[in-house]
Amino acid sequence: MSYRLEHGPEPTSRIGAGLYSPTAAHRPGDGHALLAPVLVLNASYEPINVCAARRALVLVLKGVAMTEEENGHFLHAARVAMRVPSVIRLLEYRRIPHQSRALSRKNILLRDRNTCQYCSTVLPSSELTLDHVIPRSRGGSSTWENLVACCHPCNRRKGNQSPTEAGMKLMREPRAFNLHTSRHIMRLMGRSDDKWRKYLFY
Repeated sequence: MSYRLEHGPEPTSRIGAGLYSPTAAHRPGDGHALLAPVLVLNASYEPINVCAARRALVLVLKGVAMTEEENGHFLHAARVAMRVPSVIRLLEYRRIPHQSRALSRKNILLRDRNTCQYCSTVLPSSELTLDHVIPRSRGGSSTWENLVACCHPCNRRKGNQSPTEAGMKLMREPRAFNLHTSRHIMRLMGRSDDKWRKYLFY
């Protein structure tokens, strides 16, 4: 099935609520539109995730979610046009355990917002390393609480020392990448869509 995006008055043929949310960077006809982010709310209106528009489309078509906010676009298929939301809400409450994300370089950098935790410099992922706060050679483990994003100069300066020994101080205590951190990311992403803001209050 082929799709195309349009912006304008509501078409006469449509299916209930819409399904996906392109950002300002996604123009009509953009082939990447189905990858645009959509804010997902629990039945209680608590923000719990950000998914791709394609996934939101599936959730709404299956009757698992409904549209809460729209962005004025329409997603056209062969015979129907569906309203495009920027926010969807699950119809049944899902219990979300307070759990950590997988421990990985990518998630450590996400948690630390691509910021060296010693000098506060923001850098591209390729220019950051992971530092063991307590060096491995001194019994430090590879855990959320002992790994931080670090620029190369700070990593060389710290070497095989603890931060105290090197005269360096961490910006914040490293912790697991949990749901609260995920909400922070959603809050940052929400800046591109004003309709998200009233839901991102955590």
